[in-house]
Amino acid sequence: MRSRALAALAVADFRERVRRPSYVVVLLAAVGLGYLAAPASGAHWTIVNAGAYRGVYNSAYIGTVTALAGALWLATGGFYIVRTAIERDRQTGVGQLLAATPMRTGEYLLGKFLSNLLVLASMAGALAITAVAMQLARGESRTVDPIALLSPFVLCTLPVLAVTAVAAIYFETAPVLRGGLGNVIWLFASLTGAIVGQSANAPLGGLGMGAFAASLRDQFAAQGAELTEIALGLMYLDEPPRSLLWTGVHYTTAFAGERTVLLLVAAAAAIVPALWFDRFDRNRTTRRAQPAGLPGSGEIRTASPNASLPSGAAPTFERPTFARLPKAAAQPVTSRRGVGGVRLVRGELRILTRGVSRWWWAVAAALVVAGVAAPVAARPLLIAAWIWPVLVWSRLGAQAREHDVETLLDACPSPVSRTLAQWLAGVVLTATVGIGPGVTMAVDGHFADWLAGVAFIPALALALGVVSRTQRFFQAVYPLLWYLVINDIAGLDYMGVLPGGPAPHTVAAAAMLLLLSALTTVAVRHRHR
Repeated sequence: MRSRALAALAVADFRERVRRPSYVVVLLAAVGLGYLAAPASGAHWTIVNAGAYRGVYNSAYIGTVTALAGALWLATGGFYIVRTAIERDRQTGVGQLLAATPMRTGEYLLGKFLSNLLVLASMAGALAITAVAMQLARGESRTVDPIALLSPFVLCTLPVLAVTAVAAIYFETAPVLRGGLGNVIWLFASLTGAIVGQSANAPLGGLGMGAFAASLRDQFAAQGAELTEIALGLMYLDEPPRSLLWTGVHYTTAFAGERTVLLLVAAAAAIVPALWFDRFDRNRTTRRAQPAGLPGSGEIRTASPNASLPSGAAPTFERPTFARLPKAAAQPVTSRRGVGGVRLVRGELRILTRGVSRWWWAVAAALVVAGVAAPVAARPLLIAAWIWPVLVWSRLGAQAREHDVETLLDACPSPVSRTLAQWLAGVVLTATVGIGPGVTMAVDGHFADWLAGVAFIPALALALGVVSRTQRFFQAVYPLLWYLVINDIAGLDYMGVLPGGPAPHTVAAAAMLLLLSALTTVAVRHRHR
């Protein structure tokens, strides 16, 4: 492979991506993660739960904890930033230009892998800088040891991010995983991988948690502290942990070799999708979709209107005819405001659910019936019902942009009314899917909780769709929020299924704020179009 061309492709793609607002948002989130990794001495939260203890905030402890947190959260959230590289080349036409060059498919995919890794590594670099700042800010140790602080990022974080970078290549080249379903699958796959990766017996060292936990347990035991369990993740503690000295992991050559192998395996795996990647050839997918014998299934033929005229005959032209619209169809639907509003919501609902398969509706109907027939299981069924339409909700606020009709719709009056109708269509869908458990909650006196959730979910989808102009943002955020709720984080319970959750009026107020932000954004864009 030509290393110069490969490096140029990776660097150029990296420069293009770091100019995007989404990159800045994730970079700021990485800085916030670095802050959470080193809470104040009296704080009740922690990234690493070691019981009643934590390490002194020196370079070794802050660097390792921040690197492990980066391996966990950047692998999950960073995926959604880097997984659009190939699709962007497809939409802009750059891919077709590159396909016409002598560059091989494997070289192109490897270049995209390196670009993905550069983006993720830059986020890890921001975490490392934040770790230094937090060590100096906490003041428990003023001596900065670059090797102790940076080695966890190189040996723990970077190999995990390489796996994320190559996973984005697979998800972009596999037709089944290319859409929104792939976004949801990755969230649960990455969370499952994070649980498995924390094990001491994880393949090729996993997240690197096993070596850290063993070292922490041994050094704390020498100071009289027994650790029963060490877990990675943002957790709340009843009492602030007590600090003990920890000097870092003494990484062995075997561990470093395992991490190097993980990097090389990820790089080699990036070339494998060349076996099925279409190299931006639209004819390959068109031939599979079109039946034989139809125009376009083989060669492209063009016919002139006068192709069959004899030699010397003068061509003739016919005036085009235009069909007249029926009088009823020609009348504006807004002649009566009430009827026009209902029609607008109904139309948005049809657009929202267009293309949804019968199997999807069958599962939704089964959830409704089960919610009515089994009132004892109403809350678990509501949890299931309000994750099932995630790919449909994600269309709110983003379909016009992704289908290239945003400019056309901006020329129409009342964009705010149209956006409000989208939210109401989402409310109808949410209420329909969750109506079974909702009946039981109404009987139990929790109808307000259910109603607040009905308003909140489409408002969140609409706000994220309008602001980001893509479905991926909601597809990444909402399943994570849903996952936190089913893991008993009562403060985020927007469904009203956990005791001690926020009051219904709080959830409803959040929904109205999200809706207002979406309407305001649409109004401002329409005014400055």
